Amino acid sequence: MSASDDQPELSEVERRAVELVHETGGIHQSDFWKELDVSSRKGSRIASKLEEYGLVDREETVYNGNTTYYLEPVIDEADLDFSLLMAGDMLSPFVGEEELDPQSDAFSQWILNLVYEE
Repeated sequence: MSASDDQPELSEVERRAVELVHETGGIHQSDFWKELDVSSRKGSRIASKLEEYGLVDREETVYNGNTTYYLEPVIDEADLDFSLLMAGDMLSPFVGEEELDPQSDAFSQWILNLVYEE
């Protein structure tokens, strides 16, 4: 790890591995090493290292009848940007479990807040 920023110093293949896990939203380790074009042994070592660094979560699972791991990205909540869901102080009506009627007052008000915010 670099002392200056507490971020792990990753090799090129490790950076590609982190990108792969983030782009896919999650991947079985048996597919992970194939996508990276590395041996299963090297893929396992990379996955373990990324888990140790806190960059991926690794959970044992069964896939195609074989025991493997499922790798998921670790997302730092500080990196999330919810500003695109906001119009002024109103949260988008699209956030939630209910179906949204585009003719509803809530949607219209949110759109108007977007317009007046500019």
